[in-house]
Amino acid sequence: MRADYGSRAMIDLARHYGTGLTQSAVIAARQQIPESYLERLLTNLRRAGLVRSVRGPSGGHELARSPSAITLGEVWEALEGEQTLGTCLDDSGSCTVTAACVLQDVWHDLEASAQRIMQNVNIEQLAERQSQREGRSMYHI
Repeated sequence: MRADYGSRAMIDLARHYGTGLTQSAVIAARQQIPESYLERLLTNLRRAGLVRSVRGPSGGHELARSPSAITLGEVWEALEGEQTLGTCLDDSGSCTVTAACVLQDVWHDLEASAQRIMQNVNIEQLAERQSQREGRSMYHI
């Protein structure tokens, strides 16, 4: 849920990139995300250097970098951390089967594929796709 909501917020910010700060209440309403939860996500994204925030009545949030320079993988990492598909991949030694378990190879390949995809998709691409699906163009400066 964190990565989904956070990614939607990042796409929202990308679609309004270059137009100034956007208040969290506006993002929350447009994306149907509880505002208090969104605030926590935006804090994590700010700490990761993906969002810039300004407090106060005329404050709000904006992307810290161009949407083309932020990958979905960076957003995932900021919100979910490094997660693995199974405990046998997390290097904790918690696998109760054996090192010869064939599922480890499948989980490893699946995880590597997911990481590769997320690192090759940027927020600008996702914002453009969203705009196309909604039948309108993305604002560019």
